[in-house]
Amino acid sequence: MSQTNKLDSITSLTVQNAKAALAQGVAAIQAGQTVFDLGSVAVADSSAVAVLLEWKRTAQRAGATLAYVNLPASLQSLATLYGVDAFLVASPANLQHH
Repeated sequence: MSQTNKLDSITSLTVQNAKAALAQGVAAIQAGQTVFDLGSVAVADSSAVAVLLEWKRTAQRAGATLAYVNLPASLQSLATLYGVDAFLVASPANLQHH
């Protein structure tokens, strides 16, 4: 059964808060979260892509599959730019009506 962690407190994923956001997500994964709702993220830079990739790797190392829902368009664009969009958004759990 997947659990959703809304991550409401993360309204931006930028170089200024990437380290803190990374730690928050890792803690959520360690607590059993398997779905991250990123709908509250309004501002993102390339650091966000690195954070999302590391969250995925952390989940994989823990034997879990992590899915993202409500990925903001700006973050999807960055992922496409860096060629990792399929890795981040290929999951059916990314549908907005999840």
